[in-house]
Amino acid sequence: MFTGIVAAVGKIASVTPLEGGSFAGVRLDIHAGGLPLADVALGDSIAINGACMTVVEKDESSFRVDVSRESLNCTVGLDTLTEVNLEKALTLSERLGGHLVSGHVDGLGVVRKFEPVGESWELVIEAPHDLAKFLAFKGSIVVNGVSLTVNRVTDIGAGADLVCQFSINLIPHTIAMTTLKHLVVGVQVNLEIDLIARYVERMVSVGAAGKL
Repeated sequence: MFTGIVAAVGKIASVTPLEGGSFAGVRLDIHAGGLPLADVALGDSIAINGACMTVVEKDESSFRVDVSRESLNCTVGLDTLTEVNLEKALTLSERLGGHLVSGHVDGLGVVRKFEPVGESWELVIEAPHDLAKFLAFKGSIVVNGVSLTVNRVTDIGAGADLVCQFSINLIPHTIAMTTLKHLVVGVQVNLEIDLIARYVERMVSVGAAGKL
């Protein structure tokens, strides 16, 4: 589990295809930036742009992970030489500064607006149709591994034609300490919905079907 509070910005230094042809994944060599690795062991989990990955090799300043083809198909930013948000797995002795995050990307959103508003920035993202029901005013959402609060939800259309956009306010600290500063209109981002909303939806849908 994670909190969605980015501990450091690292960089993917190399992307090496694994054996297995077009169905194989890749091995990433990641420079950890300011993320301390002394307490990281092989097999530990680190969230990379919101996707939970397992450390398979490490040294003093970098680590390596294997990313499956399935993970590559469901995420963005894990096969490019670029900066990434990093967070080590949560321990029971730490403060929960963001919210409970599993590190499992639920879908890809598209940036529709990213503009300064006063000292902050407004980020508007269009969510996939199947995630719209999980977004709520003042609810939590993870964008590229960053725990954020939804300020506004706008539903356009209905049924299969429903388009859902949500707005987030990014304070200067978040801009400075994460890769969100690099977002531009039209790019995709990794989204993870609130864990509690996931279970509420399951209970409600099963109950409505008369199976409880």
